[in-house]
Amino acid sequence: MSIYREYDIRGIFEKELNEESVVRIGFALAGKIVGEYVSVGYDARSHSPILFEYLVRGLNAGGKKVLDMGLVPTPVNYFTNYQEWDGITPSASVMITGSHNPSEYNGFKITVDKTPFFGEDIYALGRECEAMAMPNAVTREVTKIDAHKRYVDYIVNAFAHLKGMPTKIVYDCGNGVAGVVLPEIFERLEMSAKGIYIEPDGTFPNHHPDPSVEHNLQDVKKLLAKEGDIAFAYDGDADRIAVLTHKNNIKGDMMALLYSMKMQNPTVIGEVKCSQVMYDELERRGAKAVMYKTGHSNLKVKMKELNADLACEVSGHVFFKNRYFGYDDAIYATFRMLELIHDGIDLDEELAKLPKVYSTEEIKVETTEAQKFKIIDRVKELLQNPPADFPKIKDIITVDGVRINFEKGWGLVRASNTTPVLVTRFESTEEDEAKRYEKAINELIIQAKNSL
Repeated sequence: MSIYREYDIRGIFEKELNEESVVRIGFALAGKIVGEYVSVGYDARSHSPILFEYLVRGLNAGGKKVLDMGLVPTPVNYFTNYQEWDGITPSASVMITGSHNPSEYNGFKITVDKTPFFGEDIYALGRECEAMAMPNAVTREVTKIDAHKRYVDYIVNAFAHLKGMPTKIVYDCGNGVAGVVLPEIFERLEMSAKGIYIEPDGTFPNHHPDPSVEHNLQDVKKLLAKEGDIAFAYDGDADRIAVLTHKNNIKGDMMALLYSMKMQNPTVIGEVKCSQVMYDELERRGAKAVMYKTGHSNLKVKMKELNADLACEVSGHVFFKNRYFGYDDAIYATFRMLELIHDGIDLDEELAKLPKVYSTEEIKVETTEAQKFKIIDRVKELLQNPPADFPKIKDIITVDGVRINFEKGWGLVRASNTTPVLVTRFESTEEDEAKRYEKAINELIIQAKNSL
């Protein structure tokens, strides 16, 4: 059951994701889908095509036909849900990807009826798979579709006004699947773009495919310093982006502020790790800012509920409903950022206008799956009567873990939905205060752990 996570299914190839478990997943999933067709794509890992065949067997055994898009980024997989393929609109899609995990991992990101399949739906699917017998094989029903071409054509047409823009672009695909589409789009738009680690390689020979980790950006930063005006980097399945200028590594919350500049009174959803600067600045501009749970599935569902224009996670998931379909797409986000530059916006200058705050990166506290949510509950209890020297609390937000607003900033502690850790983050207008918040909340976490 450990492979069934909050947002997706993920595990180690052969050990956890093997023929028996994946055929069962396909068969059980088929029972959750009303229509006849499921579009399936996969990332660059060597075992992804093997898992594709196992999944097809299960889906076919469950009465579904498969539209095979082959090697694509995750956003291309999502894109197929909004297209007709010779009169067929898929009722669901599955992306076979380990995302930014090490090369031995793989998994499934599932969309049913244009909506993320996650949370209790995934856990219930897992319980069903555990209880069922191995399905019998049936005739293989797979139809090839050229999702790659359809997607590239769409992006090129959507950003035709950027054709030939003089900005010098450098980018790092991290040997993930961004390299399947990005060079072609740059070429067709006649842009000056130089990429590294473009060739998809699921062993990730150059660096780990996670652009939210500073260490993984070293090579593209060097290239930017020598040859570029702006740099982009992507995770293994191209649904997360890093944007770098000569002065800034622009996190997802600050990207949202930049993107929203060209939107009329937008509704923007952030997660609990986003800077207070983002929420305050959006409200100042007349936008509606909404704080919600971390997680790409959570944000997509909330976007649909509120008909929001934009959503973001600090880690680089950016979701556009404004002029797009409402899912996270790092390729699309690249060209929306270039569009800002094309329209005369100086990214560094805009960021320099914002209030100065001191923010930590995400700090992870090791714990166990069994204890992580219990610790959060205990922290909430302790905050009802905090220690005498605890910083003065303005209010507490419990939409996802505990975000404590203080007089000059905030602190966060939440349980990761995917790993056995607590995630903390701290921010203040004064560096010493940020450290004070960090110390006070860490002491509270220790007290909570010790009292269990």
